[in-house]
Amino acid sequence: MDAPLTGVVPVVPTIFHDDQSVDLGGTARVVDYLIDAGVDGLCLLANYSEQFALTDAERDAIARTLLERVAGRLPVIVTTSHYSARVTAERSRAAQDMGAAMVMIMPPFFGATLTVPGPAVIEYFKQVADVIDIPVMVQDAPLSSTPLPVSLLIDLVRQVPQVQYAKIEVPQAADKLYALVSALGSTLPGPFDGEESVTLIPDLDAGATGTMPSSTVPAELGQIIRRYAAGDRASAVRAWEDLLPLIHFENRQCGLRAQKILLAEGGIVASDRTRAPFGPVSPRTRRGLIELAAARDLLIMRWAR
Repeated sequence: MDAPLTGVVPVVPTIFHDDQSVDLGGTARVVDYLIDAGVDGLCLLANYSEQFALTDAERDAIARTLLERVAGRLPVIVTTSHYSARVTAERSRAAQDMGAAMVMIMPPFFGATLTVPGPAVIEYFKQVADVIDIPVMVQDAPLSSTPLPVSLLIDLVRQVPQVQYAKIEVPQAADKLYALVSALGSTLPGPFDGEESVTLIPDLDAGATGTMPSSTVPAELGQIIRRYAAGDRASAVRAWEDLLPLIHFENRQCGLRAQKILLAEGGIVASDRTRAPFGPVSPRTRRGLIELAAARDLLIMRWAR
């Protein structure tokens, strides 16, 4: 990448057939929709891609298929998180060799109690950075039980120069982003938020330059970010507030299943199946989600029509 990656970089969900086998064609069709949505990049194999339900062979097949589909039109981030530094390094090198522009990595953790102290987190990222040349995005997510306080993130960026991006999606994300941007400046060219962009405007106010949402409303979020960047904050806030009921419903009631439901409802994919043990939402929740989406002119609901 010649310039820092900014803007909307959604997570690509892994599409399954009804029998829970990976639907590579359906997943690639989601990439087509996202490119038409005008996104600035893509992220593969993240938590909202159900990464923990995939085999290593499936991960490789998905990454290769989608990188070939993108064919250099957009920067692609591949998530390579694993508890083992060695496995993460191997995954990261493989992603680079396939053509990834960046890797995204959570700090090492396993379950709710097996966490890693700060110095070991930095050493973990150093071992990964030693085998790749592309930038690293550190993911500070609620899923991880290893904490990443501001002081540790600052030390990580300063000691591992390839860590140039940070995705902050924990409570009080805006304050955390503001502290990182204030302390690191251009040393951290890519401060991002996540969590379906549920705190987008406060995070942009804090200095975020990008967001990594789901695939539900990427086109609409892109319009908001462009308005904000052009100095029209009031218009950006109004547009974001219009989306918030849907975003909150996705975030609190559905999780990663929301994007799949709407992708199927809009005719982009054939099945909204998730992989066990992650089951479907209740019928009433599904109806509520579709009702909120139908009340808005969303690209996801009309792209395939």
